[in-house]
Amino acid sequence: MRILVVEDDRLLADGLVNVLARAGHAIDHTASGKYADTLLTHEVYDLIVLDVGLPDIDGFEVLRRLRARHSTVSVLVLTARDAVEDRVHGLDLGADDYLTKPFSVTEFEARVRALLRRNAPPDAQVTVAGLAVDYAAKRVRVHDKPVDLTPREWALLELFLARPGRVLSKDQIAERLLGFDDQLSANAIEVHVSRLRGKIEPAGVRIRTVRGFGYLWEGASG
Repeated sequence: MRILVVEDDRLLADGLVNVLARAGHAIDHTASGKYADTLLTHEVYDLIVLDVGLPDIDGFEVLRRLRARHSTVSVLVLTARDAVEDRVHGLDLGADDYLTKPFSVTEFEARVRALLRRNAPPDAQVTVAGLAVDYAAKRVRVHDKPVDLTPREWALLELFLARPGRVLSKDQIAERLLGFDDQLSANAIEVHVSRLRGKIEPAGVRIRTVRGFGYLWEGASG
């Protein structure tokens, strides 16, 4: 899953990013409400972790603009404000859940899991040639045999399946893997793609290198 963390407390943000990355998610992070608003205009996320007290525009305004664009992405609001009026205001603006600082990592993880389960279709499965992908369970089978993917490989597979027939640049892949690695060299991206190929191409699918541009998911090899 792809998650955006909007938090200006660097220590807390680093902790949240690490927790979510360890759970296998791809993470984007920003400390700016304005930049978050820009990202949410152009990018697709499965969950937004949104702090209220941001230095430019606050989280409530980011949330208001998000819902004004009719986005249905789940939003978990974080705030140091424990007044009932603030919680009600956030929920009225369209927040799906609310955590008051300080909170435990265990509770945070549970809230995230609950929101992601709420949005995931229980039987979301894709079958291409001999490849079967179960999104809800995060399981992959090749000719009915289970295949283990690393979190990076799973994130890559999700990206390719979401954009069949479109060339993905190395920059787009690096953005998807943000949160797993602080920096991704071109060679590192090639390694991740190569390892994914080795695991799924026996199913009769193909990820083709488009020299000078990136990679293309062709769905099935001839």
